[in-house]
Amino acid sequence: MAPKVKDQKVKAERANPAGSFTLPGSSHSVNRMGYGAMQLAGRDGDKVVWGPPPDVEGALKVLREAVASGVNHIDTADFYGPHVTNQIIRKALSPYPDDLVIVTKVSARRGKDGSWIPAMSREELTTAVHENLHNLGLDVLDVVNLRSMFSVHQPAEGSIEAPLTALAELRQKGLIRHIGLSNVTPAQVAEARRIVPIVCVQNHYNLAHREDDALIADLAREGIAYVPFFPLGGFTPLQSDALSNAATRLIATPMQVALAWLLHRSPNILVIPGTSSLTHLRENLKAAALQIPPEVLADLNAMSKQDAVAPIARHAN
Repeated sequence: MAPKVKDQKVKAERANPAGSFTLPGSSHSVNRMGYGAMQLAGRDGDKVVWGPPPDVEGALKVLREAVASGVNHIDTADFYGPHVTNQIIRKALSPYPDDLVIVTKVSARRGKDGSWIPAMSREELTTAVHENLHNLGLDVLDVVNLRSMFSVHQPAEGSIEAPLTALAELRQKGLIRHIGLSNVTPAQVAEARRIVPIVCVQNHYNLAHREDDALIADLAREGIAYVPFFPLGGFTPLQSDALSNAATRLIATPMQVALAWLLHRSPNILVIPGTSSLTHLRENLKAAALQIPPEVLADLNAMSKQDAVAPIARHAN
């Protein structure tokens, strides 16, 4: 066996205990345990996901270890930083492994005050695609998610036909291979699928925040990936206690249990936990192999009914 092929097989075996998923209409098979790069950017006072991280070399090490451990799905956006996260990804990983799938997002820009501003016009989307290409050092983007910005922090109804048509045209020009969606409603998913093939949907979803249960089932039947973010976001104290109790029973961390539950939830779910810490990265990756006994799974499934979901301090994912 050639060394490169052997190395790729070893990496896949290390990060693949949760299995893999092939994006529809593509040859991209990604391990279900991925990595979200948002936390690689820094912070400047109240401006979150802003500027360079305090430890750039540490960020490079996190990315390199993630890929060396078999992660082949990285989620990013050029408005993280802005530009910073993509530039770090390029510095850490370019030239990129053949099996690495980088998924980025467009339709937002950052204000000087760190705010998240809708940027859904044709001109803004075209600029965003070219900025992603430039900062990642790519000729074509594997997957571009259109993030609905009718509400910055949660899905809100509104037609996405115009911005999605603009992205579809960029796909026809060869700048994008596949298109996904983020922060969307089921109605927007249906609208989008009438315009262009959709390979993934990325929304806020976790043990306590399960409004997308029916959408996940619908997407699974169609072979479309669902990519949840904020695996611990919006928990009430009661729900946090229940998760901690489950983690104690499983000799695991609450984050590991939350990630393992998502992987158990449906075979089309791909997780993208983010961290700037090597220790937390290693802990997160172990969640792919965590088995949840039926009695613990039942307790976790009941969590969303225990109390009203707590408010969450959010920023655009």
